[in-house]
Amino acid sequence: MYLHLGGTVSVPVAEVVGIFDLDNTSTSRITRDFLHTAEVEGMVVSVGEDLPKSVVLCCPQGSWQRVYLSPVNSVTLFHRWEHGLGDMPQG
Repeated sequence: MYLHLGGTVSVPVAEVVGIFDLDNTSTSRITRDFLHTAEVEGMVVSVGEDLPKSVVLCCPQGSWQRVYLSPVNSVTLFHRWEHGLGDMPQG
């Protein structure tokens, strides 16, 4: 099963480590430092051109972690993940 993060981006549900609200988490200096380091190391993927609302942390099997900045609200993403509504045709 895949979780649709917005635009044309979907990730395997098994790789999702956490879904976080960007406004709430970015108030912490530690989170800002983490996001900055992830950006510098090329781990950040922006989903679409809209302003990001959530951060989705993934650990693909056999790869470094990925940090997705999604324009979809974290509550909506969690709902999709929880109820299996995230599938999106690949191809």
